[in-house]
Amino acid sequence: MARFVVRRVLWAAFLFVVATLVTFLIFYVIPSNRAGHKADYAAPPGFVHHIDHMLHLDLPLYQQYWLFLWNIVRHLSLGYSFETGASVRWIIARDAPVTASLVLGGAVMWLLVSIPLGIVSALRPRSLVDRAGMAFVLVGASAPAVWTSLILAYVFGFRLGWTPIADYCDFFASPTPGCHGPGQWAYHLLLPWTTFMLAFAALYVRLVRASVLETLAEDYVRTARAKGASATRVLTRHVLRNSLTPVATILGMDIGLAVGAALFTESVFNLPGLGQELVTAALDDDRPLVVGIVICTTVAVIVFNVLVDVAYAWLDPRVRLAA
Repeated sequence: MARFVVRRVLWAAFLFVVATLVTFLIFYVIPSNRAGHKADYAAPPGFVHHIDHMLHLDLPLYQQYWLFLWNIVRHLSLGYSFETGASVRWIIARDAPVTASLVLGGAVMWLLVSIPLGIVSALRPRSLVDRAGMAFVLVGASAPAVWTSLILAYVFGFRLGWTPIADYCDFFASPTPGCHGPGQWAYHLLLPWTTFMLAFAALYVRLVRASVLETLAEDYVRTARAKGASATRVLTRHVLRNSLTPVATILGMDIGLAVGAALFTESVFNLPGLGQELVTAALDDDRPLVVGIVICTTVAVIVFNVLVDVAYAWLDPRVRLAA
């Protein structure tokens, strides 16, 4: 197991270097007179060259990338915003908890809904629960996340008044009186989490249902039943552990997709996360902030995929032998 983890960590480090290189090239080879904009276009050329030197824009591209990578690895620095002058790391640390709350909370919700529904549908195929689950799958797979967000906000937030339509409450403290604490935090994120649940749970219901049905037909399950094992023991000890491995496989990829979908969900529900910050930075051509957010989300997805791979190897020891 230790060798498997080491290999996955080394592979993650390689992916990190590739991701930083690709991101740096994409955003820094695009022509832009950021120094002139920062210094004001009416400034003398000497001052513009001074700004170029301060931002290391006068160095060859490979040296710029080396400084960029060294600052990340050695100092955990992502530079400073061209617009505000604030540290990119500080901006990301301020906004990342909002996006993390949205994505991870949504993932927990869609797993809590899809796994039990998929198991029940597999244990009682063609029953009313199974047919209702398949209808849920069809609706969830067909509805775009933006449309779902707007419908949920209109029905439950505006018409019924059951939930807040927008805004975010901090888990610990907030400048808005009364808008803090775990209760208000979850209350304000209920509709965004439901949006993710409807968008992603459909796939997981079908996956869990098919996997449980396939596992129930395996020889070792029939052998356990023949030895007199109870239905509960067969389900918990033999069926679930083997049938949930495909869920661990695609969960890492779907977390990455959810980070991308958070951009639209944050816009609809006015959540001050990385998605909204990324749009603002892109419109202002604030490249250090854009690159910092992209790198940060990429690292988060890589780390989560490593954790998912380790969990998958724990669930299925054959993966460690094949890797």
